[in-house]
Amino acid sequence: MTALVTMPNLEAPDDFYEALIEAHQGLTTEESHAFNARLVLVLANHIGSTAVLRDALTAARQA
Repeated sequence: MTALVTMPNLEAPDDFYEALIEAHQGLTTEESHAFNARLVLVLANHIGSTAVLRDALTAARQA
């Protein structure tokens, strides 16, 4: 079983943040929320482990 990685792990966090902000440009609030939901599902599919995803849900809820 793979454990949830909670320590900083992005190669280029500023670059990712910039890309994320750019992806939201021009979207309405509703479209932005829908985009975020799709992104979560795409990343959850990539992770694949329900246990890891449950840990991520818990970590996000506690933040």
